[in-house]
Amino acid sequence: MAKLKIGDVIEIKTVKGLAYAHYAHKHKQYGALLRVFGRLFRSRPDSFTDLVSQQPAFMCFFPLNAAVDQSIVTIVDNVALSSDAKEFPTFRTGIVDPATRKVGAWWLWDGEKEWRIGQLPAELRHLPIRGVWNDTLLIERIESGWTPEIDPT
Repeated sequence: MAKLKIGDVIEIKTVKGLAYAHYAHKHKQYGALLRVFGRLFRSRPDSFTDLVSQQPAFMCFFPLNAAVDQSIVTIVDNVALSSDAKEFPTFRTGIVDPATRKVGAWWLWDGEKEWRIGQLPAELRHLPIRGVWNDTLLIERIESGWTPEIDPT
């Protein structure tokens, strides 16, 4: 079993190149929270300090232990979190209406409590969407350039 540490830098192979994520938090219910960066590389960088100091393209919960154990992703470094990355982010969440494929009422969640906000204001579209992603979805979203701001829900 993988011995993970907060600050681990995770390498993710995609058809478009190597992507990187930073293991930022461990939530008791959702597991490992990754800060995923949008930049793709042809080869592994010598240092990750500059990359992990940037804002991530998105954040998601991910079964990191299992993915490392199965060699789906690789731990390539450990870089301390910046002060702003140490703060647990606020997520948005809601139930998608199958008829409209849209969320009718949004909720915000801070890792412990959640509260209803109804319609999502434009200034909150950047918030990560709560959920646990598998490797297929993670890679698909990296390759497509997905961000929470462009999510259709």
